[in-house]
Amino acid sequence: MDAAHEKHGRSLTHQVMHELGQTIVVGDYGPDNPFPIEAELCRRLGVSRSILREAVKMLTAKGMLGSRPRQGTFVEPEHRWNVLDPDVLGWLLERKFSPQLLLEFLEVRLAIEPMAARLAARVRNEAACAAIAHALQRMQAAETGEDDPLTSDIAFHVAILMASGNPFYARLRDLIVAALRTSIRLTNKAKGVRLASIADHARVYHAIMAGDEDGADAAMHALITEAMALAQTLSCEPASMALDAH
Repeated sequence: MDAAHEKHGRSLTHQVMHELGQTIVVGDYGPDNPFPIEAELCRRLGVSRSILREAVKMLTAKGMLGSRPRQGTFVEPEHRWNVLDPDVLGWLLERKFSPQLLLEFLEVRLAIEPMAARLAARVRNEAACAAIAHALQRMQAAETGEDDPLTSDIAFHVAILMASGNPFYARLRDLIVAALRTSIRLTNKAKGVRLASIADHARVYHAIMAGDEDGADAAMHALITEAMALAQTLSCEPASMALDAH
């Protein structure tokens, strides 16, 4: 198999995995609507058995599917799903806006990001600090339409995780990105603005650059607690939540 064909196969497998994952999350399959048999899914999706089996294997690893002899493949109860998997978390957040799920994730951020900012201030790695500065510049550029407000905001938070110097925090990158894509847009919607507060983010950066561990911790804590307060004001009605850009 040549490299191009192999890459296409991987891409198609991920596409099928995402399509199936999204249908599982919205409840298309469950106790009252069993997961289709392999031949039926291959027909519906227009893919080979090998592609489908690999996609099913990936969803099984995420805790979303299981299988038993004579029972075949079935959807696992939601409490068994790996919500720390970026794909699963992303699908859950996009399924139907849940203030409770958003608040729970913000609580996780509150436990992680202020400490990451504190560590970044302690370490003050030159290259890592430059990445934070670059992300802040991108956020400033977004104010004049020269960059994307959502991706630049995400880049800022990811840069601080990386600047912590803690490899475990760095491994949280994909999880944080997946959830920030939804939470930033929703909290900005609640504020009635499309752009993050540059000044609030700059306080985190300047504290890190000054080696002010307490200041960096407090500034990041303030950013996230503001988001938590805003999340509590959001409506459960998905129709009212046109996801625009914290």
